[in-house]
Amino acid sequence: MNPVGKPGKTGSLMPVEEALARLLQMAEATPIVEREFLPLAQVEGRVLAEDLVSTLDLPPWPNSAMDGYALRLADWTGTPLPVSQKVFAGQAPAALTPGTCARIFTGAPVPAGADCVEMQENAEVQADGSVRFVEIMSLGQNIRPQGQETTVGELILAAGTRLGPIEQGLAASLGCDGLNVVRKVRVAVLSTGDELVEPGQPLGPGQIYNSNRVVLCSWLQRLGCEVIDAGILPDDLDTTRARLGDLQDVDLILSTGGVSVGEADFLGVALREEGELALWKLAIKPGKPLTFGHFRNVPVIGLPGNPASTLVTFALLTRPYLLRRQGVRDVVPLKFKVPAGFVWPVAGHRREYLRGRLEQGRAIIFRNQSSGVLRSAAWADGLVEVLEGRTLVEGDEVGFIPLSDLLD
Repeated sequence: MNPVGKPGKTGSLMPVEEALARLLQMAEATPIVEREFLPLAQVEGRVLAEDLVSTLDLPPWPNSAMDGYALRLADWTGTPLPVSQKVFAGQAPAALTPGTCARIFTGAPVPAGADCVEMQENAEVQADGSVRFVEIMSLGQNIRPQGQETTVGELILAAGTRLGPIEQGLAASLGCDGLNVVRKVRVAVLSTGDELVEPGQPLGPGQIYNSNRVVLCSWLQRLGCEVIDAGILPDDLDTTRARLGDLQDVDLILSTGGVSVGEADFLGVALREEGELALWKLAIKPGKPLTFGHFRNVPVIGLPGNPASTLVTFALLTRPYLLRRQGVRDVVPLKFKVPAGFVWPVAGHRREYLRGRLEQGRAIIFRNQSSGVLRSAAWADGLVEVLEGRTLVEGDEVGFIPLSDLLD
């Protein structure tokens, strides 16, 4: 358990890059070593636990890229060639008879002795069944060589690769019926505060429905985590201690509502009593407060309670941390530059992540950027990054982080 330091001086704001670096440098951020072997059909979304190395050449033999005719180029003098055999995919052909060609179909093995395949569109079948070729041909034409895609011993997928349909198909092409994947990261999600009510229940005075936990549980499942929904923590210290004590078999406790130094900060009290707690003030908006601590050696990340703040801090900090726990090497989300389709007249002291979308190649932003407005994220298809100390006119470059990448 490594103590987590505070920013450089009291009241200073920590850049998001520094906060992410600190999270990823912690001992708890090392990849989980437990693994399990799963059938290929069940590995979608999981992380490969060991390198996948090819045990065969692909293709295993030279094969035809076209429906057409296989021949030895030296045998072609301009006169028609007789057809000595037909070769279908899945068949083993005989060696090519000198001075002849072979009718061949896409994917079929090229007969020994043939060094060229001409597509059927450039061939004319004569009345006697022989074939006349009407275009100039070249050695190796339309032949996929042995090992064109992979060779024996070649690294195909590195450990830490998140597996999707294409990776599953690639493993299947090598004859794999299953893969070793990293054990799922177990994450307990809880919310704090008497003001929260579960959807479907009547609201009391001063209460709101709990949306953050729904967002996070669904998002974590998309990331391939095993999610333990720990519900709402009431503002009661004994209950808080007891509920946290029940979560000792998880890899991370993720809370929303923040941890502060207020009178109702019972989660913070419990963490200080039985572990450690660091409160980071981040130089981002929305999402200034973030906490990291431990309860009986279990890591705890506390996200701010406003919905847009929860989204941004989870996307930029917690998500990379969890990916690293899974063994994923590249955890930084995709970001690219686009021209701004809006004006930003007042420079801020914090980096802003605005909920926006791309229209006609430009980034536009939702009209209400309040940290309490989740609707802005439902409307958006990405986060628009405006650097601290920056004003914008239309056409200036801004960073754009697609939600499709963050939610994957």
